Amino acid sequence: MPEPVVRDGGELDGFRIGYLPPNVGDLVSDFASEWEDVTFTTRVWERQVEDGHRVDLRVHVLRGDRLGTLAELRDFLAEYHERDDADWALTDFEHGEGPGLLGAAEAFWLAAPGVAVNVLVDPERFTADNVRAIARRITAAATNPPAPPDLGDPLVR
Repeated sequence: MPEPVVRDGGELDGFRIGYLPPNVGDLVSDFASEWEDVTFTTRVWERQVEDGHRVDLRVHVLRGDRLGTLAELRDFLAEYHERDDADWALTDFEHGEGPGLLGAAEAFWLAAPGVAVNVLVDPERFTADNVRAIARRITAAATNPPAPPDLGDPLVR
């Protein structure tokens, strides 16, 4: 029996998206935007449905001075996503880059002061465990990949 194919989401604004659930849509789009002095680089995975398209997964990389702490990030995202603080059920989430918050269909964390990642899934198709699996496999991309070994002059071997 063949092994299941594991997909990754590629690189997005300095982050490597190392895992996608097997049934996430194949239509991928990237966007750049700005809201309230925070820039967004966004990748969206969609699938075709009978009446158009449905978003399965969004990954945002956010950059802005007002994102200095996890509390500031939470407040910003509550406003951006129009969430009621009283009803927004979030639990602590430990990401390799630091503490974050996890909800039923989203996760976010501060990668560094002023830099954050926000993962959102379609709650009708994916669970908080899916969100956690996706988020834990998003890591800072290598900024300086190692140089290939010097094999010397190919004509002098």
